[in-house]
Amino acid sequence: MNSDDKNKLTFRQMLQSILAGALGVQSGKNRARDFSHGKPSHFILFGLGFTLIFILVILGIVKLVIYLAGL
Repeated sequence: MNSDDKNKLTFRQMLQSILAGALGVQSGKNRARDFSHGKPSHFILFGLGFTLIFILVILGIVKLVIYLAGL
């Protein structure tokens, strides 16, 4: 195992970074780690996936509230 494999971000680290970034609470240490060891394409794909899931959840909640309100 070379040093590049040790420094790659795990799935959990990527997910935590995406969620922290979405909430605006990403630490400087983690942001520096992400930029030095992460691949931009992975963050773009994770970010798009998170955004899609977020929109679908909000849409589902709105539809549920409208249904329960009888509108």
